[in-house]
Amino acid sequence: MKNEESHWSKKQGLQRQADKLLPTIANELAQLGYLDIVHQRLSQQNDSTKTYQGLSRATHDLFGKVMIKWQLSADSSLGLASLNHEIKVLMVLNRLQSSYETAIAPPVLAYETLSFNILEQKQWLTLLAMPCYSQGSLAQYFKQSLTTEQKHRLIVKAAKTIDSLHQAGWLHNDIKPSNLLIIKKHDLLLTDFALAQPIDHSSENNVQVKNSAGTPAYLAPERWQGQGGTVQSDIYAFGIMVYEVLARERPYNIKSSTNEPWRDWTIQHCQRPTPKLPSQYSHYQDIVDKALAKRVEKRYLNMEEVLNDLKL
Repeated sequence: MKNEESHWSKKQGLQRQADKLLPTIANELAQLGYLDIVHQRLSQQNDSTKTYQGLSRATHDLFGKVMIKWQLSADSSLGLASLNHEIKVLMVLNRLQSSYETAIAPPVLAYETLSFNILEQKQWLTLLAMPCYSQGSLAQYFKQSLTTEQKHRLIVKAAKTIDSLHQAGWLHNDIKPSNLLIIKKHDLLLTDFALAQPIDHSSENNVQVKNSAGTPAYLAPERWQGQGGTVQSDIYAFGIMVYEVLARERPYNIKSSTNEPWRDWTIQHCQRPTPKLPSQYSHYQDIVDKALAKRVEKRYLNMEEVLNDLKL
């Protein structure tokens, strides 16, 4: 009951802040030439620094329909999980991805940082504009009635996109259906690179991408044990996604009413065996089992191995 009251209180507080913030954000965007602005999401990223992140849809004379990811903070020197970091990653990937068979990430149309006074103090607003893809994400798409062949194509395309990311030298660290955008019928792009890091640095002691960083339903067992992200932890998240696309439900879940969600997720990922797929997808079971192996050394070494098995 206390958890519900606390959640409701936070939700009301965020709504009050939204009423103050969003008109000012819309005005700043309008001055930059963005029109028909519709705010789709607002979240508070940090209680202590009052950092907010939002997602807005708009149109622009030069870019057409766009999605604008923005971050508002009183701190101008934000860390790894900031939008500034994501912009830098996307700019690197935009330069590199022409070298790979499969595109990796959306193009950056524009970005900038502004400062103005709001909420009784100076605030920094960072904006990132990318194309708006009308078909949405894989999370929305696979819930439709798809044939086995259509699901297979989506899985293979997702695998190729992740493989290209790894070949470019980067980890995503938050792979899930909602972070894969549908750009054509079966073409996908990864989005949300806030937790991305170079593969060469993945073994370093990097607090921001350990433990709770990422989405609990897709975090590999070793991540719950305090280890950083690796190619194998991205593969684990991909395995969760494959199961979800095929079975239309995740292999691991916890009760929404639990008082200890982190403990319950740890038990699910670290102790519970991989569930069996529905019989019509049993030929994928070996792939899912190997992608979701509890021990890293028993998991796929890289996405190329996954793709080779998918061809079979």
